[in-house]
Amino acid sequence: MPYSVYILKCSDDSLYVGCTNNLAKRIKQHNESKSGAHYTKIRRPAFLKYSEEYQTLKEARAREAEIKRWPRKNKLDLIKNCFFVT
Repeated sequence: MPYSVYILKCSDDSLYVGCTNNLAKRIKQHNESKSGAHYTKIRRPAFLKYSEEYQTLKEARAREAEIKRWPRKNKLDLIKNCFFVT
């Protein structure tokens, strides 16, 4: 089962980085559910801007942690330079 690392852009223009094994369900949780992350819950709506897939949870978590350490500019550059269609 593939795991996705993703970046959301929130209504206040902040970025949220996460990891999941069901991207569509997780984005729905971020925007509609009480089980969404508190960070995005108070900054709805959140829009998917980037995602990449990994075969193992270990790889996905490592990538998530790497991206989270980046400054905002690097995250925006990653979003800008990808071929992901929003």
